Amino acid sequence: MFVTAYLAFIVLAGLCVALEIAARRLTSFQATQTAVANPAFQRFQKLFLKAYLLAIWADWLQGPYLYKLYRHYNFLESQIAILYVFGLASCVLFAPVAGWLPQFLGRRQTCLLFCLTYSICCFTKLSQDYFVLIIGRVLGGLSTSLLTTAFEAWYVHGHVDVHDFPKEWIPVTFGKVANWNHGLAVGAGLVANLFAEWLGLGPVAPFLLAIPSLAACAWFVLSEWGQEDRQEGVHGDKNAPLLNPVNAPKLQMSTRARFWRGCVDGLRCLLSDRRVMLLGGVQALFESVLYIFVFLWTPVLDPHGPPLGIIFSSLMAASLAGSTLFRLATSAPYRLQPGHLLCLAVLLAFFSFFMLTFSTVPGQPRPRESLLAFLLLELACGLYFPAVSFLQGRVVPMERRAAVLAWFRLPLHLLACLGLLALHGEVSGAGAGEAGSGTRHMFAGCAGMMLAALLAVVSLFTVGRNDADLRLEGTKLEGEI
Repeated sequence: MFVTAYLAFIVLAGLCVALEIAARRLTSFQATQTAVANPAFQRFQKLFLKAYLLAIWADWLQGPYLYKLYRHYNFLESQIAILYVFGLASCVLFAPVAGWLPQFLGRRQTCLLFCLTYSICCFTKLSQDYFVLIIGRVLGGLSTSLLTTAFEAWYVHGHVDVHDFPKEWIPVTFGKVANWNHGLAVGAGLVANLFAEWLGLGPVAPFLLAIPSLAACAWFVLSEWGQEDRQEGVHGDKNAPLLNPVNAPKLQMSTRARFWRGCVDGLRCLLSDRRVMLLGGVQALFESVLYIFVFLWTPVLDPHGPPLGIIFSSLMAASLAGSTLFRLATSAPYRLQPGHLLCLAVLLAFFSFFMLTFSTVPGQPRPRESLLAFLLLELACGLYFPAVSFLQGRVVPMERRAAVLAWFRLPLHLLACLGLLALHGEVSGAGAGEAGSGTRHMFAGCAGMMLAALLAVVSLFTVGRNDADLRLEGTKLEGEI
């Protein structure tokens, strides 16, 4: 498995480079070039990316060795499952709070809170006390929720309200984030492997390595973003709504009212449009299964001695290959529809979990087949996320998107929690001869959920067969000549 891991990484890295070269030749960059030609936009974009990419880097560093660290502390698989459940449950609880905090504390202050809570979360990994590790998981759930809301809120507010750049340029910045995100994930696996295994510092090393990145992120937010906020004050600073203590209660009530109104509007949008409902079902089923995969990939492969950091980098490279394939498939020469690619992604995910039910038979493990299945799953993820993002952008109104996506995430995290709790029950009650059956049963359950997601995608096709919103611009509807 040691040699297999390195060979897989080399092959996938080469594939990513080849696909990226092909995609750059075929993809049009007109909007990007217009935005890049604006020096003020360039400065603002770099200001944002310096801090945000450091935050993403710190987040990815903690991915490869989390399960390994808990095993290093001699916790049972059932105990580790409960730790993961606490992390997911905190995501559910803190998701609404994370959307509300930027309005209450201010956007920049909320980003600083992220750096603080995630740093404390990393420090808790030094303890072998179960309760301290639970606190760390709760803080990790809060930090993850803040990472996906606070930084984006600061950027969008500055882009639109302060600098008055065109809204069409926003995807240019977040497209750069998406490109960097995959590269940082691959690099994080290599660096984590370097410190944890090559230098022999153990599985806690990547978590400690994330703390300086978070400190640097906080410094950029505090110093450079502070200058931006002072400049914003010339236009009327709305980033610190509680400066006047007389108006504080009214503003707090107004914030709460907007929050609840947004929740109700999001639920109404979800229930009134069948396309949104079906898309939400696909997202809940697909992404909840991914959380279970994040928990299970290490215990499936680690007993066979692969370098976990290299495995993690290989998985992220497979995801990058899928994302680049999506760009190629939807470019001018091919013009494949995102809905068809979403169907392909779900089908690949179903096939990978179907393979895993046979490669994880207790007493007869086949780690190479399991690794291949995991790589196929990550390739599916690379196709899935841009496809579902395109469809969400077409069927969910912009002003209600945050609330609707929050409703999507609620069943997503609940399904993942239920899956991990079911695994905890199987592992806790298993006898000596059934040690690995819980993992196999869980993969079989994931395959069933992917089959349900596939049926939801087919239903979405049926509902939107002649719906121009679900298709790329410039492509013909069914029946047109």
